[in-house]
Amino acid sequence: MPKAGLIPKKYLLVQPVMMRVVVGLLPCLAGAVFFFGWRPLLVTLVALVAGTAAEAAFTLRQGKPVTSAVFVTCLIYSLSLPPTVPLWMVAVGIVFGVVFGKMAFGGFGYNVYNPAMVARCFVYISFPIALTARWVPPFGSPVQGLLGWVPPVDAVTSATPLRLLQAGQDIPLAPLFFGNISGSMGETSALLVLLGGLFIVYKKAAQWRLAVSCLLGAASTATVLYLVRVPGVPDPLTYLLAGSLLFGAFFVVTEPISGPKTKPGQWIYGAAIGSLTIVLRRYSNFPEGVMFSVLFMNTFVPLLDRAAKLFQEKRRAQATTS
Repeated sequence: MPKAGLIPKKYLLVQPVMMRVVVGLLPCLAGAVFFFGWRPLLVTLVALVAGTAAEAAFTLRQGKPVTSAVFVTCLIYSLSLPPTVPLWMVAVGIVFGVVFGKMAFGGFGYNVYNPAMVARCFVYISFPIALTARWVPPFGSPVQGLLGWVPPVDAVTSATPLRLLQAGQDIPLAPLFFGNISGSMGETSALLVLLGGLFIVYKKAAQWRLAVSCLLGAASTATVLYLVRVPGVPDPLTYLLAGSLLFGAFFVVTEPISGPKTKPGQWIYGAAIGSLTIVLRRYSNFPEGVMFSVLFMNTFVPLLDRAAKLFQEKRRAQATTS
């Protein structure tokens, strides 16, 4: 990634917080290469080039620099895609996300919706077969991944962990934890997601309340559904490790611009996303619900913050008069 001094400041605004998130995403990117070969790296490079160019087309003509936040958007977006996704779809999706999810609102600091999820939602809805039915199993070992381009095309399958869970099948926890299982190229390994997620929380590049509340909301909802024996709902730990829930909790829900700024709003926002994700997984036609849950709750962020501030002001007024 570009460092301060390598590119003039008038072209690139290096944001230390965002660069820490980039570092936190690197374990997931490395895992994508280990499990699915070198093609995920090309997918990521295409997203970075197209996304940065899309933002530059707006900012440079206004005399403003490109922000390093776009690197985070491009990495999150690319890591949420299947390893075999066509490269032109990668470019189209990230350009749409940057332009209509960020620049249309005024650029960095003004976006209402998470631009990475806007990009992911656009390609998910526009190209459903490529995004939902062309998953590949991982290579047998990291060595094979480092020596390979992509797993064999004749091994293409739609049997992702969440699809198997919906069908009532059991999945061992070990593959979900280590990541040697089919799925989005940067989201399969709970271990690598946790390493990167805990790093950005430790470095204060992500608000811990958002990540914790999301996981608590998901865990509590999954527990209730499991205890009442809803068909197709596995034990809560399996549900937490499967799919993109962990990745979303640490790297998507914690996006600072589109999320709440008040502490009560952050708890409600994160918990609602986690709970809604589990409900959508079980009762909608989509196997994964993080993307839709985040975009849905982005809409209510101003109301959450306003309600939290009014409640806090009321409490302070009551305290002064008592």
